[in-house]
Amino acid sequence: MLDTVDLARRYAYPEGLDRPWVRMNFASSVDGSATTEDGVSGALGGDPDATVFALLRSLCDVILVAAGTVRAEGYEPVKPDEVHAELRAELGLDPVPPIAVVSRSLDLPEALIAPGQIVITSAASPPERRSELAEVAEVVVAGEEVVHLPTALKALDDRGLRRVLCEGGPSLHGALADEDLIDELCLTIAPVLAAGHGPRIAHSDHFAGRSLTLGHLLEAEDVLLTRWLRRRG
Repeated sequence: MLDTVDLARRYAYPEGLDRPWVRMNFASSVDGSATTEDGVSGALGGDPDATVFALLRSLCDVILVAAGTVRAEGYEPVKPDEVHAELRAELGLDPVPPIAVVSRSLDLPEALIAPGQIVITSAASPPERRSELAEVAEVVVAGEEVVHLPTALKALDDRGLRRVLCEGGPSLHGALADEDLIDELCLTIAPVLAAGHGPRIAHSDHFAGRSLTLGHLLEAEDVLLTRWLRRRG
């Protein structure tokens, strides 16, 4: 049984942050597939992964996620019973973290369009749809043709949202790696040999080659819970 207090200590963000700290959270099979047969990642890692998933959401200021993942995984705003209320209160955080969804097309599920949520898009997105979304959620324009991720993170920083938890998908993960904006990767390795054509956890047109160092490795029910920190300098 994973202990919440111990996990919170192991996964704590650095203190005194003066910039956004970007934490990625992914699960994969032993052979590197980021999805199960049904094309989503939710079932990978079982209960241990679900425990860490809720814990990481409880520690963050904001959840950053791409629109494709939002659609595929059926995202909705975070509910109070999906996070550890006492932990967030102890850290001085709002009761639930907002979701900041990255989208150029602004094709978003209606369930996620709600007060308190954030939409990050580019100037090339449909202006009428942008105005429609802005009546309900907060809309941030970052970049011209595509979303400029450093500008997006600066916008979150301006709002005091520095503990960033990114939940995917692989293309957003790859884009953040390209820009060297990732500070750590929390990777659950499920005891599954998937084969098939499942995607990797990061996609990009370029080789990023970012060096990481192991923060910790935990085992629960044959699931490996790893935390990797970006090695800089």
